Amino acid sequence: MNEIQPLRQWAIGVALCLTLTHSPLGISHAYADSAPLQQALNQQVSAVEAHPLPIAEFYQLRDGQPAWQAVRAVESLVAALNSLETDGLTPEDYHADRLLDEFQRSQASSESAQAAFDIKATRSLLLALDHLERGKVNPRDVEPQWDAPRPERSYSLMRVVHAVDDYALDNAIALARPSSAAYQQLRDALKQHYQLVNLGSVPYLDARDESLRPGDEDDDVSVLRQRLALWGEADLQVADSSAYPMIGVQAASNRRTFDAPLEAAVRRFQRRHLLQEDGVVGEQTRLALNTSVASRIDQLRVNLERARWIRPMQSSEPRVWVDIAGYRMHYVRPNGQHWDARVVVGTPRRETPIIHSTISHLTINPSWTIPPTIMREDVLPQVRADIDYLARKNIQVISPMGEPLAAEEIDWQRPGGVMLRQVAGAGNPLGRVVVRFPNDDMIYLHDTPARGLFRRDQRALSSGCIRVEGVAELAQMLLQDTGSRYQMSSLLNGGSDRNVNLSQRIPIALHYLTAWPNAEGEVEFRPDIYRRDAALLAALQRSV
Repeated sequence: MNEIQPLRQWAIGVALCLTLTHSPLGISHAYADSAPLQQALNQQVSAVEAHPLPIAEFYQLRDGQPAWQAVRAVESLVAALNSLETDGLTPEDYHADRLLDEFQRSQASSESAQAAFDIKATRSLLLALDHLERGKVNPRDVEPQWDAPRPERSYSLMRVVHAVDDYALDNAIALARPSSAAYQQLRDALKQHYQLVNLGSVPYLDARDESLRPGDEDDDVSVLRQRLALWGEADLQVADSSAYPMIGVQAASNRRTFDAPLEAAVRRFQRRHLLQEDGVVGEQTRLALNTSVASRIDQLRVNLERARWIRPMQSSEPRVWVDIAGYRMHYVRPNGQHWDARVVVGTPRRETPIIHSTISHLTINPSWTIPPTIMREDVLPQVRADIDYLARKNIQVISPMGEPLAAEEIDWQRPGGVMLRQVAGAGNPLGRVVVRFPNDDMIYLHDTPARGLFRRDQRALSSGCIRVEGVAELAQMLLQDTGSRYQMSSLLNGGSDRNVNLSQRIPIALHYLTAWPNAEGEVEFRPDIYRRDAALLAALQRSV
């Protein structure tokens, strides 16, 4: 009996220890014996139950136990928050630069101070996860026409709790980070550009009266090589003659010559920046080459934020999306096939808005009711100068009820509520096909008789709607993919203004992205045609 009694006492002690240090959820409660700390924590948590971040829920999943009372836990959190720099976020927004000092001060203070620090650290983590998943900036603050709700939290808070308990905060960050390939490619590009900051000074190309062309021999060609090497053309770097004497001699003879490899590098650079791909370094190419690394970092940060606004889609979900600044339209079909086309978008004076909608129907051989802005700014000046302009353009004058009116009887200085409608035909600006989706801006995809515009590199040329190259092919795929019995070949031979409803609506989104990966995974840098980047960058840089 005397030998068995100590064993019983040992077993009871182990059981009590396990009861105090482990919850039914498997969460280690290293501080379960600190009743004053837990009481202080529970009191402070109850005061933040209405907080928009799930702080109270976080502690409920921990059975009310603190999370950040060990230096290893705080160090893991700080490291995870600092990693957000490669997402274009600012670690200081989440107190990554102060948490360790504040932890040490709280440990030397009262249980109330320790509980307050615990909640602050939890808020830092949850705010970072919220910004990473949904964006730091509310899109409506910088895009007044934004018409989509912000995504709801989709990551598992329980998995975050387990990551905290395992000191694996990088796993918690990964739960909220967008998983799309495009987002990761933007992150990789941002990492590369942060590394470029440390390369030191690279000379800029001076302005010239004449463009640099293949075959030229000039000192500026050597600078061109250095600028291209900075932006990823590593093979163009001149060897260090002190380290490689023979290579240095060979390179020196070629560095001033605009040779074929250099021309190919210039063309690749132009393609990635939506410039005319001619291998000639003119003014626009020079300006793009001279862009600072800091400016490209800002551009990547802005577009990582935009990428966080985009609703994640299932890979099998059909969808159309228009890349406004990239002048491209993409259709992901139900079978996973991708169909891309060049587009013409709105001018800086008549911007194409950001829209989220669903494609509802097609209009075949459409007439065109001229929108009020185009009528007022473009058409009326022509009519006032020459009333025969209406007949030449096959434009009808109609009342708001659609009744025909005599053009000669209208006072074109004060036309009142008359409307203008251009009949269907070869000269109609809408071409033969319109793809329609509900929106407040009267925007749609359409055909155009001016197909030569698609050959231009810069295609911000329309009055807001989107002209699509090969839109009849797109329309046929939409009919086929939604189970329609109609064929475009027969519809195009029919009458005018025929509306064909789709039995299944296809999601469509119009997005504005000034840096985005192309089909090869290379990040393209596009001109900010609508001057939207600065406002978003300023919002990103505001502290929270």
